[in-house]
Amino acid sequence: MPDALPDERFERFEAPGVTPLPHPLTRPELLLAMRSNVLRIWGEAAYRERTLVGPFFGQKSVFTNEPEAIRHVLVDNAKNYTRTPATFRILKPVLGNGLFLSEGEEWRFQRRTLAPAFAPRAMGIVARVTAEVLDEELRRLKAEALGPHDLMPMIQRIAIEVAGRAMFSTAMQRRGPQLRKLFETYGRDLGMPYPSDVLLPASVAGPAELWRRLRGRRWLDFIKAMVEQRKRVSSEGRPRDLFDLMAEARDPESGRAFSLDELRDQFATFIIAGHETTALTLLWSFVLLARSPNLQDAIAREASAHDLSPVGAAAAVESLPVTRAVVNEVLRLFPPAFMIVREAKAKDRVAGYEIEKGDVVSVAPWVLHRHAAHWEKPTVFDARRFLPDAPPPAKFTYLPFGAGPRVCIGAQFALTEATLVLARTLEQVRLKTVDDVAVEPVAVVTTYPSPIPLFEIARR
Repeated sequence: MPDALPDERFERFEAPGVTPLPHPLTRPELLLAMRSNVLRIWGEAAYRERTLVGPFFGQKSVFTNEPEAIRHVLVDNAKNYTRTPATFRILKPVLGNGLFLSEGEEWRFQRRTLAPAFAPRAMGIVARVTAEVLDEELRRLKAEALGPHDLMPMIQRIAIEVAGRAMFSTAMQRRGPQLRKLFETYGRDLGMPYPSDVLLPASVAGPAELWRRLRGRRWLDFIKAMVEQRKRVSSEGRPRDLFDLMAEARDPESGRAFSLDELRDQFATFIIAGHETTALTLLWSFVLLARSPNLQDAIAREASAHDLSPVGAAAAVESLPVTRAVVNEVLRLFPPAFMIVREAKAKDRVAGYEIEKGDVVSVAPWVLHRHAAHWEKPTVFDARRFLPDAPPPAKFTYLPFGAGPRVCIGAQFALTEATLVLARTLEQVRLKTVDDVAVEPVAVVTTYPSPIPLFEIARR
């Protein structure tokens, strides 16, 4: 979006990022970055070149920012690519065989069966529940408006409450902190790659993998108990939730329904993918908007023109273009899936390079979204890029939720929730950071700001 289109609502400034090294990382540097901050594995060339080819722990690696190559791998020839052994090692203990990790015919069955539960009409459930949760949280926030605030606990409560109520019609005051503790403990200790994850053959379990299985079992057992309890509750006389839609779902081809363990794995996947990524999108939105008082006011004016109550939220969410533009720009700068890695099952050709079975092809939305070939001033926060009258991003240059048949099925869930939370919050309060401490994006499983800043809150 050129500067020739001024709009006083939209402050523009350099977004937090990482400084890439001018040289390729050595093997020890690469291992250290993978353990501390994955965003540091990409040097300057990754943000400049279309495609980079080199060795990666005994495998050939093709890293591409080329839209046609991305389309080929994620869409046109997606069947030829699978997730890597390291991905399965890290995530399978907490996701089971849900939609994110399943493959082949099992994945196709799950996708067909789940599709109706995430159709646009189901977003009315998400909008209503988000508005209900916000009513409670904003009353609490305004009552505590004096003094510096760490907004992360509030954001996490909102995200886990929305997930719990939308999925199970269950308030999460008691279970929410337990879920957070189980997942945070796993993510902090075991969610990052260990050397054994990339060095050992897929058939050999390393020590980290054994620990993950033990910790993951506790998580999956907790989710299964929630599913079993919800299954015993009658749906009569109350609004439907995602559990109703998923438990009643049948594969349109075979008529098969989900088993109890399959429901467990789906809900484990959606709770982690849904609440964690949405919470961090909201936190990054507040970090950036704290530097944009005019944009906060524009969002507040936009929100005040619509009924964002539990009754009206579903109808209003599509009528918030400024708020949605902010969410989309935050997702560009801090995409939830900051890296997409695939391993080839058979020979192929990508970006002009020959691919053999076992070679790794990777796309990093973090890099793609900040690549000078695809974006003007790519490291600048500028929400005007996503206003309705702005030209849309070129195809396969904006992938906050992936692309192709495995695009995130919950994308509209996350967008609906994040848009409503921003609109309702800024309609009622103003915020700014307590000081000018610089934050750095740190990526392990998800991308979070470090340190997490404190905010000053003022009622409108």
